[in-house]
Amino acid sequence: MQARKRFGQHFLTDSQVLDRIVDSIHCQQGDHVLEIGPGHGALTDLLVGSAAYYLAVEVDRDLVPLLRARHPSMQVVNEDILKCDLVDLLQHPPGLGNKDDRHIKFRVIGNLPYNISSPILLQMVELVQQLDCVADMHFMLQQEMADRLCASPGSKAWGRLGVLVQLFFTTGKLFSVSPGSFSPPPRVDSAVVRMVPRHQQPSGKDVDHLQQVLRLAFSGRRKRLSNSLKPLNLDWAAVQSKLGLTGGERADDISKEQFLGLARLRQT
Repeated sequence: MQARKRFGQHFLTDSQVLDRIVDSIHCQQGDHVLEIGPGHGALTDLLVGSAAYYLAVEVDRDLVPLLRARHPSMQVVNEDILKCDLVDLLQHPPGLGNKDDRHIKFRVIGNLPYNISSPILLQMVELVQQLDCVADMHFMLQQEMADRLCASPGSKAWGRLGVLVQLFFTTGKLFSVSPGSFSPPPRVDSAVVRMVPRHQQPSGKDVDHLQQVLRLAFSGRRKRLSNSLKPLNLDWAAVQSKLGLTGGERADDISKEQFLGLARLRQT
């Protein structure tokens, strides 16, 4: 079956890369897995037998019966991941009956469509913000996106999404993948990223104000903070006392902890 451009499909076919991903995930008996966009099931085939429970969300309705036929024990939800209520889905996983699932931790994996990877990652932030149900995540992403998620202050890749994701997850780039490992080949290099939820995370109120701080700071990333954050009417004496920032810094120079501190000062 050919890849469909409207779904951003690039099927991973390289057996060596698939084996490296499987080794990185290290799925064990007793694991509960959620796969986003299994496609033809190349990665699914290698993992489903090792998991106690396997759930997949696949948007392409033509692929769903193929997946179900190949792995009858797997639960497949035919839905757009961005329209899927993941909180409800993971609180009430299909096929698990009425057992108490409140303590189940899902391992989330996926070769994410590059054209919608940003909103999916924001969806993952919202998921762990609302529900303590994720052990870790392993995603195939565009290399540029992987660099953003794993960036440090002072680098060109440091930006809004990276700051937000890193406040909720410990992130790490595992290895790069060339275009030739996919069918059809994408026009960019890719990378596999691991994300592990942090035990201490910002509150919902923190995130609301953080989004505003990040939007202002990075929309004028070459401006001094005192200018880009001017609409917030921050008390820079208090900012310097609590965060060590004078206002002369630029967004590229600010750590995730300092951005969170600015959001909290914005609340007062």
